[in-house]
Amino acid sequence: MKIESVNIGEPKDIVQGNGICRSGIDKRPVTGAVQVGPLGLTGDHILSTKHHGGPDQAVYLYSTDDYRAFEDVSAVSGLFGENLTVEGLASADIRIGTRLHFASVVLEVTAPRIPCVTFAAHVGIPAFVKVFRQMRRPGLYTRVLKEGTVEAGEAFTLEDAPADAPTVGELFELYYDKQASRAELERALSAPIALRTRKDYLERLQTLA
Repeated sequence: MKIESVNIGEPKDIVQGNGICRSGIDKRPVTGAVQVGPLGLTGDHILSTKHHGGPDQAVYLYSTDDYRAFEDVSAVSGLFGENLTVEGLASADIRIGTRLHFASVVLEVTAPRIPCVTFAAHVGIPAFVKVFRQMRRPGLYTRVLKEGTVEAGEAFTLEDAPADAPTVGELFELYYDKQASRAELERALSAPIALRTRKDYLERLQTLA
């Protein structure tokens, strides 16, 4: 497994419906080593901080393996807004809590990516939220356990999470399953999931009898 590219996003206006939103989702490959800190990559811009970024969703990864499943998308590194385009894994199969060890950086998987209308507008396919949902290849949000630098071409290894931890794919499905059971929500909450996801599941638990 290795890094195909390291991608940084600059603020950009994106036409969304009848309006324009400003976003950092348009990420482009950069050369050389890039510093990774608690909030992500140096130079990367995250504008919608209510839904994106933060310590538990500091670095987003998407794989070339997942990209190849999208027949109607001309995949280029960073197209899906990922900081790291990587080779050698299928995101849905990775368990929450899995650790990715790079040369100096250690990341921990915390959540799947949930598509939004800004994402669809950026890709240029109005129905892409539905397409992304149907493909079930969400990519990996991670927190930074060890700071350092990353660079294109760098190899990395996985440190598996416990075998009973939910997979990223399972959490992706759980987001859309509004009839999820208490047991399913509690299983997710037992894993080191992202804070936003944790808050959502706790609120859903409170509505259950």
